[in-house]
Amino acid sequence: MNGLALSIILIHGGFVDGSGWEPVYNILKKDGYDVSIAQHPTTSLADDVAYVHRLVAQKKGPVLLVGHSYGGVITTEAGNDPKVKGLVYVAAFAPDQGESVDSLIKNPVPGAPVPPILPPTDGFLLLDQAKFAASFAADLPAQQAAFMADSQLPWGVAALSGTVSQASWKNKPSWYVVAKEDKMIPPAAQRGMAQRAGSTVVELSGSHSVYISQAKSVAAVIEQAAKAAKAE
Repeated sequence: MNGLALSIILIHGGFVDGSGWEPVYNILKKDGYDVSIAQHPTTSLADDVAYVHRLVAQKKGPVLLVGHSYGGVITTEAGNDPKVKGLVYVAAFAPDQGESVDSLIKNPVPGAPVPPILPPTDGFLLLDQAKFAASFAADLPAQQAAFMADSQLPWGVAALSGTVSQASWKNKPSWYVVAKEDKMIPPAAQRGMAQRAGSTVVELSGSHSVYISQAKSVAAVIEQAAKAAKAE
């Protein structure tokens, strides 16, 4: 890539915004990486992918996309951009062509926890605030989990039904961080998606908020991916 520095784009999932990436961002910035955080609206997959494409277009050199949860769907679709050289999934959905969040969660493994998603209101979803901490952020301080519950970003129903046109992990190297205590996306499902994608897998003890609770370890995986992607 003509010696141009690799940039990292951090992509948030449903019910939260990009601020949760701050601990990882701080580590990556301290280590000299160019980092952007996508503040996409989670209104529809097309809107969110378009947002990330605009960020990619601003970068002069190669790009590494990092997606948490629903952000993995965005990563999979936006990763088809020629400037994207690698993908990192953090407790994330890694869909194949024609798949969506809806299709991936349709048949959960027996005994899997059921995320406390409330009925949609005006086309948007929220998690039950009283159950947010246990399901999404069980390993975070109670005050922090309560703040996240009270500052939820409504997740558009249209975003869940958005299907991937082409799975970029089929021709881009990928890494996957499995959160072993995840109550939102079952760890078994994470392992299955990671295996299908041929990802390099790292398993961490953590909740769905592993990118916050285990920021140092997650950042280490991202840096490993960045070095490998840069060498491609």
